[in-house]
Amino acid sequence: MIERIHLAIIQQVDQLGTLTQAANALFLTQSALSHAIKKLEGQLNVKIWSKDGRRLRLTAEGKSILALANRVLPQLEHTEQLMAQFAKGERGNLRIGMECHPCYQWLLKVVSPYLNQWPNVDVDVKQKFQFGGLGALFNHEIDALVTPDPLFKRGLTYASVFDYELVLVVSEDHPLASVEDVTPQQLSHETLITYPVELERLDIFSQFMLPANCHPKKHKTIETTDIIVQMVANNRGISALPAWLVEQYQQQFDIKSLRLGKQGVHKHIYIGFRDSDADTEYISSFIDIAKSVTQRPLSHTKEWHKTHPLG
Repeated sequence: MIERIHLAIIQQVDQLGTLTQAANALFLTQSALSHAIKKLEGQLNVKIWSKDGRRLRLTAEGKSILALANRVLPQLEHTEQLMAQFAKGERGNLRIGMECHPCYQWLLKVVSPYLNQWPNVDVDVKQKFQFGGLGALFNHEIDALVTPDPLFKRGLTYASVFDYELVLVVSEDHPLASVEDVTPQQLSHETLITYPVELERLDIFSQFMLPANCHPKKHKTIETTDIIVQMVANNRGISALPAWLVEQYQQQFDIKSLRLGKQGVHKHIYIGFRDSDADTEYISSFIDIAKSVTQRPLSHTKEWHKTHPLG
């Protein structure tokens, strides 16, 4: 019934909008694509798309098949790549998913020695996922997920790579710069700059301000760490970043780090991977190298956390 070519056609039509462009992308003729979909529509007794001017619009039925295509095609493509690499005696692509914005500087320290050790393996870093980081792992869109907030599910394992403290960053002449630690209430009159992610995934909110029923006066989002730090250094706001990252930027900018509360906010960075890949050497090697370059490695008792099913 539904074949791979049908999934590919529907996916390309959704992305490109016309049968001509879809045919060109798939190196097929328009008549071949049209015939394949008409035959499928006849078998399923549904309408897959309709015309909207020059463009094609997927129907509800077509969108259901598109959802299947978006799940299945990446897995098929990944498996085919693996088979080609097996045939050549190599594994060629480690796909790393990032759920930690400030970890890019850390990742650069990991990637360089990894590429030296694995000359036939390429590295690809992904930040945006169709189904989120966890879904990307399950759907084979990525091979490893760097995250400070692991979701423990059956079939996944998380290696704890290092721990860190989240600190408040202010300019050296900010009124708060004279204190060692701050309260949530002291931030209620400030402009807080964060990465553009959901509030529930921002620890400065979920672990510090919201439990005290506090909110900043203004909340700005910026994608790049460099710009965030420059804004803070120029008294355009305050931010919360890992202490190890702030230490690096203090060599360039007049900024200071303050503890969030008396006890501080402490976090871990994990690398998640599928249980089925536990014996895959190029993945385990990436985790080993990641641990070896961290500035604050965890004790051996914390390093590995085997996942368990929720509920």
